[in-house]
Amino acid sequence: MILVYIFLMTLIFVYALVSVVVVSLLSLIGAVALTLRDSVLKNTIFVLVSLSVGALFGDAFFHLIPEAFRTGGSEQSMAMFVLSGILLFFVLEKFLVWRHRHGADEESYESEAAHGHLIKPLGGVVLIGDALHNFLDGVIIGASYLVNVPVGIATTIAVILHEIPQEIGDFGVLIHAGYSRTKALWFNFLSALVSIAGLVAVFLLGDEVMVFIPAALAFAAGGFIYIAGSDLVPEVHKTTDPRKSLVQMLCILLGICLMLLLLLVE
Repeated sequence: MILVYIFLMTLIFVYALVSVVVVSLLSLIGAVALTLRDSVLKNTIFVLVSLSVGALFGDAFFHLIPEAFRTGGSEQSMAMFVLSGILLFFVLEKFLVWRHRHGADEESYESEAAHGHLIKPLGGVVLIGDALHNFLDGVIIGASYLVNVPVGIATTIAVILHEIPQEIGDFGVLIHAGYSRTKALWFNFLSALVSIAGLVAVFLLGDEVMVFIPAALAFAAGGFIYIAGSDLVPEVHKTTDPRKSLVQMLCILLGICLMLLLLLVE
């Protein structure tokens, strides 16, 4: 019986691992940008940043926060975790700004900023927030497969549909933050691989990990709200052309609507 149990658990883990790897590979969807000319990519970035604004807000308010409140403790404690996420990501970005400024003299920093060669702290903040989200995806997929394989497959499909607009938006934000196309692609992929750690944690620790999920969801939601509201919305406001502004508003609404529609398959 023990050998049968070990075999079944190993098989379930393999199914779950394949699912997580497939989800992680979605982060490479930005590889399409490697084939685009610089002028085309530059004109596309403002669209991707706008899409990311809608996707991050939609994810936070339609998925992460409701799930945290549904599965967590008191509403006050979950609200505190959301606020903690906002504040901690603010502190994190402050630290990254300070670290970058003090890593070089002030003159070279200002020169990089003036010529657009500066890698903005926004990139690091987005990667950290996305890594936390990917860890939670790995936990959720792993926990679903422990229920049974069909539930695991259904959850994986939901996560895939959820990740596509967000990964496209994240890639655009990293390019906007100053990363090269190749670096943005690979950093985004490395962030996605954190989901494997979430999967392994579930199979090794089980319920001990699941206890922290509501708080982690609320915390991630706070991080996404901070990134979208504090970093991306001000960037969107830099576009003053009426036609481009209209396109941006439509892209933000598209990102929000995509996250809202995903509620139908969850």
